[in-house]
Amino acid sequence: MTEPIVLTSDSPILDTLNFKPYRNTSIRKVKPFLPGPNEPQTLEVKTPWGATLTAKRGDMLISEIDAPDDVWPIDPEIFDKTYMMTEPGVCIKRAVVMLVPLVEITKGDADQKVTIETLEGPETVRAGDFHLAKGIRGEIWAYPNEKVKDKMRLVE
Repeated sequence: MTEPIVLTSDSPILDTLNFKPYRNTSIRKVKPFLPGPNEPQTLEVKTPWGATLTAKRGDMLISEIDAPDDVWPIDPEIFDKTYMMTEPGVCIKRAVVMLVPLVEITKGDADQKVTIETLEGPETVRAGDFHLAKGIRGEIWAYPNEKVKDKMRLVE
């Protein structure tokens, strides 16, 4: 079995990829992660594809309204710049997300594993099941193909 390809936000290959702008169309739930002084100051969050992300005190915990168990942490500064609150505990993403199919990195090999070094920790995914997302600070993460199809719209 081949080793995963490892991507960081400063990997040179990112400059060669054909990222396209997308806008998310879904409404999301949000709550800040604010543990008490005697509680653990980090929270391990499991993604549906098995990655473990680490939320730090002050991070925002986001989930889709229709998938409340699919939770992921977002840095509070990035949240403030990219999301808009629509009512208490509810938000929409206003920023455009740049996406490219991960198979562009693997030269079409859908089964190749790719490890993406996100702000919240590494996640290893099968290239054929994900896009690579890039945010406003150049941060990267895996974005499921199914969500691209169901929740994202290409910005013309």
